[in-house]
Amino acid sequence: MSPLSRREFLGATAASAATLAFPQILRSDDRLDPIQAEIIKRHGEGVARLQEWVRQPSIAAENRGMAEGCELMMRFAREAGFQQVTRIPTDGQPGVFATLDAGAARTVGLYFMYDVKQVDPSEWSSPPWEAALVDKPGFGKVLIGRGAVNQKGPEAAFLAALHAIHGAGRKCPVNLVLVAEGEEEIGSPHFRQVVRRPEVSAALKRCNSVFMPAASQDPDGTVTVSLGAKGVVELELVSSGEKWGRGPKKDVHSSNRARLDSPTFHLVQALATLVNADGDPAIDGFADAVRPASAAQRAMLDAAAARLSEDTAKRLLSADHWAHDLAWRASLDRFLFTPTVNIEGLVAGYTGPGGKTVLPHRAVAKLDLRLVPDMTFEGAVAALKAHLAKRGFGDVEVNPSGGYDPTSTEADAPVIRAAMSVYRRAKLDPILWPRNAGSYPGYVFTAEPLKLPAGHFGLGHGSGAHAPDEYYVIESTNPKVMGWDGAVRSFVDYLHELATVA
Repeated sequence: MSPLSRREFLGATAASAATLAFPQILRSDDRLDPIQAEIIKRHGEGVARLQEWVRQPSIAAENRGMAEGCELMMRFAREAGFQQVTRIPTDGQPGVFATLDAGAARTVGLYFMYDVKQVDPSEWSSPPWEAALVDKPGFGKVLIGRGAVNQKGPEAAFLAALHAIHGAGRKCPVNLVLVAEGEEEIGSPHFRQVVRRPEVSAALKRCNSVFMPAASQDPDGTVTVSLGAKGVVELELVSSGEKWGRGPKKDVHSSNRARLDSPTFHLVQALATLVNADGDPAIDGFADAVRPASAAQRAMLDAAAARLSEDTAKRLLSADHWAHDLAWRASLDRFLFTPTVNIEGLVAGYTGPGGKTVLPHRAVAKLDLRLVPDMTFEGAVAALKAHLAKRGFGDVEVNPSGGYDPTSTEADAPVIRAAMSVYRRAKLDPILWPRNAGSYPGYVFTAEPLKLPAGHFGLGHGSGAHAPDEYYVIESTNPKVMGWDGAVRSFVDYLHELATVA
């Protein structure tokens, strides 16, 4: 399919534009043509809505713009047709609970996040809060901004699908229950409080599944369908002269290093015990509960490895080698089936221009631990504390800030089969993926007491999550990747598929 310009779209009739633009994902009946026409008609307003969303910083880690971000999330939900929209207070940032009753036979849950990661504007080629539309070679016109793909772009495309459905005078084919949080990027420490509210839990129990909008296409058009995600622990380790009882209790002249211990080196030595010589986790008991990959999962990964592009993966990661110089298949095995210990940041003393000869009294390391089934958040934190104490680092503070258990869904769950069906109708051959190596709090849906299948869905492409120049494709010049209208249409099809999948 060669890409069409907006002028070509608008110059065609609604029916012919729909056929020309999206032959892959047009369903077998033509009753969705009016919705397709609305998608084309509302392109500008949908993109403008996304730009407004990206222009509102909502950074939980900095408590920046969170009240405004919550209000914007609520407004967007109301405008998209949710009849009941409620702010849910927590011990941290608020959540949002919304319901859309379409009088349908089935009800589906939606998970949204309205917070984003921090930024350093000096690292960006386009200001992160400007939401500028720029030309990106190989992709076309993209929107650059923090949250563009993680996660406001896909979520805005889903809301645009609801606007198109209602604009065409149709009803949503399923009832919707939306739960949104503002702390995903700090490990969702209070999302349980949102989901466990009696009215929220009761609404979710009426759902047959939950999904999160995504931009699932790689630059080569490949689409993966994940059957879960790793869990995560986000924490900081703090070494200080006060807690240790050694070294200074305030920064002092570095000449005193000859007669005083260093809390910073104390932390470095503690960190060195967390991994072995190869950099792999070495925390006592940390991985004892790991469930080995099943034969079915390994066969699934064999098939995926044969189809996924190693070159594309390295290009997106700006990397030349895998750890331990592993081959492609072996690197994927570790990617999906092994836990990790990662240092996000390490700070002590003076880090500004020039030198400052001090002996710091305090050092801090930010860590994340990725968990696989059957590891737990509580078990990982307990193992870390016991490991440090056993090695003489019991004074090092372990301060968890967020995290949750891994999540898994079966391949035959309706939410997965519906996604596979829509992708195949789009002439794509989706790759089943045992789990996402990243994390999201899907466990609140898949674990007790709800035990609902959960997944991700959505065509389109974006990249740069948590990094400079994060982007989401709006007008695609890549024939293998859908732009905004294609992503919006994919959600229309998905909702209809969820309404009928057995």
